[in-house]
Amino acid sequence: MKLNSLSFRLFASAAGWTLIVLPIMAVILISLFREAVERSFDARLNTYLTDLLAESVDTASGNLIPPPDLGISEFNLPLSGWYWQISPIKGGLPTARPLYASTSLLAEILQLPSRRLIPDPSGLKRAYVAGPKGQRLRIIERAVTVGPTVYAFMVAGADSEIEQEISDFQFMVIVALSVFGAGLVLATVFQVRFGLRPLRAIREGLLAIRSGKASALEGDYPLEIEPLQDELNALIRSNNDVVERARTHVGNLAHALKTPLSVITNEARGKKTALAATVVTQSDLMRTQISHHLDRARVAARAGVIGGLTDVKPILDGLGRALGRIHDDKRIALDIACPDELKFQGEKQDFEEMVGNLLDNACKWAKSRVGVTVGRASGEAGVIVIDVDDDGPGLSKAQRIAAVKRGRRLDETKPGSGLGLSIVADLAHLYKGSFELDVSPLGGLRARLRLPAA
Repeated sequence: MKLNSLSFRLFASAAGWTLIVLPIMAVILISLFREAVERSFDARLNTYLTDLLAESVDTASGNLIPPPDLGISEFNLPLSGWYWQISPIKGGLPTARPLYASTSLLAEILQLPSRRLIPDPSGLKRAYVAGPKGQRLRIIERAVTVGPTVYAFMVAGADSEIEQEISDFQFMVIVALSVFGAGLVLATVFQVRFGLRPLRAIREGLLAIRSGKASALEGDYPLEIEPLQDELNALIRSNNDVVERARTHVGNLAHALKTPLSVITNEARGKKTALAATVVTQSDLMRTQISHHLDRARVAARAGVIGGLTDVKPILDGLGRALGRIHDDKRIALDIACPDELKFQGEKQDFEEMVGNLLDNACKWAKSRVGVTVGRASGEAGVIVIDVDDDGPGLSKAQRIAAVKRGRRLDETKPGSGLGLSIVADLAHLYKGSFELDVSPLGGLRARLRLPAA
């Protein structure tokens, strides 16, 4: 998954949102659970406080009496964490020494900062306080008037129970949200891959069109993708129409120019004047140049066609047989080494023209042997390399540079217009390939052609 991809962006945004939201959810859930546990614990303390009030007030006289055992063992165990005490309130605060206290409190005193607390609507004050031996207590207090005196009735319990419940719940929340987060991330990965599958199908469809296996983008795509499919198919059809019109115009131009030139040449050949000879020479040169540039225009149009695909080995075998018959008098041994599966990304006739020119040139200059080696470029995907070697006289470095110039012939004794190698170079360039000449291992010239592979 690359950083600059839709998949990574969708996954990163979902994962980032998960990492932000889940911790916030955990904090909120734990906070709500703490409030619920505290309310439950306070309700329990309030029950004990109600019992303490009922046992401490004599209903007959309305006076305060020593409360009997409340029947809860924790209030009798020394420093158990569960305590109660009753203290007179003077000056808004309980007195330093309680009037009555639970056995578990021993000689200790519960301190409640009553002045800083505001009773709730039920008249209770609630707080966490430090108890005996450093215990942390949850305490509630209620001010009750008995006779002429106001008393503070207090009940406290160790908050270890609260913290234990919260700790257990916190562990469960963390585990549950972690599992949920991991599942959500995996679901996001699946969702991204499933959701972007149509785009991968489009890529494969376009690759099939480019390689010549299909002529249009076919398939049943989601509603959101269908407009893109329609536009791509329309673009492909438009491209093909443009190329077809270009071919038609090139053909028409060729006929329009070559016919008048042929008439002029034929008329001039019937005259024996110096002017007629000049007209014939220049007409032949014009015909050659027109053919060259029309061929370039034709190839430029075809090079932009989507879907051109050519099998390499059958073309080479056919050219080898044809050139073997043409140069039969020289008894040239033509060796072709080419894998069966190689394909050229382009038009068949352009490949024939490029390789045919190179093979014909090699056969003209070879003494007895011509070799053709075809393979994929090392370390470069999508490139094929075609080496055409001969055992002829070869060329110097300066001659190799001059040989690819248009119309330059290094030996006038050989037939041809001098456009062969320059046409090969032009065609290779139009297909975004390359053409170069070098010294051959056979002793003559090596022509190396690099072209796009399917």
